[in-house]
Amino acid sequence: MRKGRSFHILDKDLGRLTYAETAQRHALRPLLRMGLAVLSLVAGLVVIMWMDVGPNLYAGLVAGLIVAGWLGLAIGSNDVANSLGPAFGAGAIGLLPGLVLVALAEIAGASLAGGAVTHRLASGIVDAAPLASGISTRLVMLSALVGAAAWITTATGLGLPVSTSHSIVGGIAGAGLTVLGAGAIEWGTLGMIASIWVVAPLAAGALAGLFVIFLRLRVLEAPDRAASARRWLPLMVAAMTGLFVAYLAEMLARASYISHGGAGAAGVAAAILGWLVMRRLLEAELARTDGHPGSKRLLRPPLLLAATMMGFAHGANDVGNIAGPLSVILAGEVSAASSFAVPVAVLLLAGLAIALGTMLFGGRLVITVGSAITRLNAGRALCVSLATAVTVLTASTFGLPVSTTHVAIGGIFGVGFAREWLDRRNMKLRSPLPAEETRRRLLIRRSHVATISAAWVVTVPVAAAIAALCCRAIIWATGV
Repeated sequence: MRKGRSFHILDKDLGRLTYAETAQRHALRPLLRMGLAVLSLVAGLVVIMWMDVGPNLYAGLVAGLIVAGWLGLAIGSNDVANSLGPAFGAGAIGLLPGLVLVALAEIAGASLAGGAVTHRLASGIVDAAPLASGISTRLVMLSALVGAAAWITTATGLGLPVSTSHSIVGGIAGAGLTVLGAGAIEWGTLGMIASIWVVAPLAAGALAGLFVIFLRLRVLEAPDRAASARRWLPLMVAAMTGLFVAYLAEMLARASYISHGGAGAAGVAAAILGWLVMRRLLEAELARTDGHPGSKRLLRPPLLLAATMMGFAHGANDVGNIAGPLSVILAGEVSAASSFAVPVAVLLLAGLAIALGTMLFGGRLVITVGSAITRLNAGRALCVSLATAVTVLTASTFGLPVSTTHVAIGGIFGVGFAREWLDRRNMKLRSPLPAEETRRRLLIRRSHVATISAAWVVTVPVAAAIAALCCRAIIWATGV
């Protein structure tokens, strides 16, 4: 039954993911109610703008800040399980310290590495040069925020797995079309972003598959697990630590806080420290278990590091969904895309909103989801987390907004297919499943892909349509 077992493993992973999505709908009901209240408040502000003589800029600014704040809370609470769930479930860190760690990592990611995605969303989708005034510029981004918020609130109520990144891209495009027409839309940029939405989950799947093959062959199924763990796990943690710290230091170097040579030195020092710490923890664990440690305890330190990397990556990428439109609303104008500067204060404020959502609303979701997913297998959780973090950080470096959840789904598929390949490689004698059972398992996998794909395809045009309607309503109400 080995062939069926590999399908069953992937099906169980995806079943846990479906369970996670169901838990999100229940855990985030307070945010759903808050979203409805926010949209009602924004509608009231639009009425105030309509009753005033001419457009009320202050009402527009307040509306933008309110919607951006709610989106930050929603982003922070909704995706925290992706970052903290595996490490919490493996016992690598407690709930409160884990939430604090992820929140701080998100703030750091937003402040240090969120500029590229924010710049892309603020000035790379719509050519704002033809806009006659700052009022029209604010109108586009305010409508984009409202359109994204309205769709996310509606989709959360319906239980649809939608992405904030997809929603805000659709909202900006829809509002830009309303104010400027099709000629002002950077269709090449939109096409590139859409293609990355397809490529990123595939890349995460390939990385996660390679990671799980390496971990299983070199450590977990080695003839002498203790010796293999001593050889490979410290090197693995050293590589993760060194590359992550080097990335952080390079972000500081780009801001002229340190030199590029100092960034490289910091990475090397972190790699050495990571190797030493992991080796010490590993020896203590081997001594405690008489040389027969469980994989869950062995992988606690890498899982903790992966949680930090995931939090940083999430902050770096998703902060643009808030900071991009908000920076334009606060500035009131957008110069040429190449010269548009994103204020660090806006990145920090958006990062704080995401971190606040993590702290206030993320705990229940981590408790509900994190342990259930990780108990399936700590090694697979580590591979998915690490592949997701690397993929999202790479996308953030190039200023490309992606969905963390969809990338993680790609990682889960990659791990499942890698284990299937390993099973075929290791087991020559096996009894195949009946044809109907094999077909049923394949359909389960494909149905999940269909659900995610349908949500992805629908989100952009629906968010764009809502943003366009909002934009028309504000234009009618204020006469802009």
